[in-house]
Amino acid sequence: MKLTVVGSSGSIPGPESAASCYLLEHDDYRVVIDLGHGSLGALQRHLELTDIDAIVLGHLHADHCIDLTALYVAHRYGPYAFQGRLPVYGPSDAAERLASAYGMRTPRGMEASFDFRDLSVAATVGPFRVRAERVAHPIEAYGIRFEVDGTALVYSGDTGPCRAIDELARGTDVLLCEASFVDGDDNPPDLHLTGRQAGELARDAGVGRLVITHVPPWHDPDVARAEAESVFDGRVDLATPGSTFDLAR
Repeated sequence: MKLTVVGSSGSIPGPESAASCYLLEHDDYRVVIDLGHGSLGALQRHLELTDIDAIVLGHLHADHCIDLTALYVAHRYGPYAFQGRLPVYGPSDAAERLASAYGMRTPRGMEASFDFRDLSVAATVGPFRVRAERVAHPIEAYGIRFEVDGTALVYSGDTGPCRAIDELARGTDVLLCEASFVDGDDNPPDLHLTGRQAGELARDAGVGRLVITHVPPWHDPDVARAEAESVFDGRVDLATPGSTFDLAR
């Protein structure tokens, strides 16, 4: 399993990074996890758009999904025809919500290009065993565990502290975890994690490696990493555009 960070900026794209987008690969199968603001351009540095095998959207806030509308344009009007409809795993209303974002009159108008599937009931995506659990966020949002050949990656998506992400992360090799808030601020509940909370999650779940992501441009990622390192003794990295992580036992 190989993870490439395409975009890691939280909430909005920043001056150095697109919003959330990650490329997960195994045996020439390529899954794009999230397609936030500006990520489709950055994604083309890493693969041809026709080489995408599936897309997984953890939730439908724009910083995690809006560039699917740009991919639709590329497919319909550019030289990027897929082999059949591209599978898109996401929340139950993904087809309707994204068609509306594009301005389509028909609620399922993107289905000429995309095969929308309910992430919450998916057991596999290509070679990956997947488990998606509803996490603490204001809309339908999922943390996702990907496993193949005895190796596991967990993506927190956007979440506040909750039992679902605790269980998903247990024993994972790599935890790709958001840290949008700063410890000590008056942060609202059930929305995001601080760096310290990400570190506590990694520690309590017995995670092998923690990768901090989704830090918004108005916060310092090094602060988020330092908060995590104050409570987690394992390796802590920052997700930066272009960084790669090879997962193997």
